[in-house]
Amino acid sequence: MPQATKLLNLTYVALLLLALAAPLLGLYPVFVMKLLCFAIFACALNLLLGFTGLLSFGHAAFFGSAAYITGYLIKSHNFTPELGIVAGVIGSGLIGLVVGFVAIRRQGIYFAMITMALAQIVFFICLQAPFTGGEDGLQGVPRGALFGLLSLQSDTTMYYLVLAVFVAGFLAVSRIVHSPFGQVLKMIRENEPRAISLGYQVDRYKLLAFVLSSALAGLAGSLKTLVMGFATLSDVHWTMSGEVILMTLLGGMGTFFGPVVGAGIVVSLQDTLADKVGSWVNVIIGIIFVLCVLVFRKGVVGELQAALERRRHATTTPRT
Repeated sequence: MPQATKLLNLTYVALLLLALAAPLLGLYPVFVMKLLCFAIFACALNLLLGFTGLLSFGHAAFFGSAAYITGYLIKSHNFTPELGIVAGVIGSGLIGLVVGFVAIRRQGIYFAMITMALAQIVFFICLQAPFTGGEDGLQGVPRGALFGLLSLQSDTTMYYLVLAVFVAGFLAVSRIVHSPFGQVLKMIRENEPRAISLGYQVDRYKLLAFVLSSALAGLAGSLKTLVMGFATLSDVHWTMSGEVILMTLLGGMGTFFGPVVGAGIVVSLQDTLADKVGSWVNVIIGIIFVLCVLVFRKGVVGELQAALERRRHATTTPRT
């Protein structure tokens, strides 16, 4: 196990070094920034789905609402980028508190349907509200200057800011999961009646997990608006919720790096195939998802971890 942990840490360090060198390697910064934003979004859902066992079909509400809040405050009220992001995260967290307070009273498919229904309310608010731009969306959001000092107009500067936020978000999820609070979440996922019998206030734990996941999804949406310069209805549409679920399952639900891999696969396919096959890209992604479910039922990273665990067990088990 110490060797496996050491190998995992070395892998994380290597990936971080690769990410730091990405602009120097000729990778398009905006594409990588978009990938990192959706990786944060997938990690947010994984905190709820993979480690708590709650399937939300309405996470686009938090992603999109934060995108609109950040874009509106920066464009119309001259908020600095960091204040716009903080406002977006707080806004999505508050919406998550309301949605979670209603939804956690139900379980399974009923929980998922309630989150989707409430997310559709947020979608129609974004469609009808005068400051969102309706079907045209919120366009021309400036990046501004971080703390009023560091200009973010350069894609390279913006990239390193997004990378720093991604690393901080990834470490925050890891810390939450490995904390006593995270262990209770895992217990709720595995056996909720058992957790109740031990005296835990399960609904409070689930609500807090929901709010944390919502706020982290809002962070992804705020960053995405800052990177791309716009927020549209697609950010808050139910299909966005489906995409992030696909990313989480494809990469490996309940693993730390799985959602990042899943986000990379989906975003890369969309970016590569969109101008070649048009809307058929969704069909291709759907076929890949079906194949993944049939062949890699634990997701790409989940299956890789399972294979390594089987190999380790085989080498440590004495022969008879």
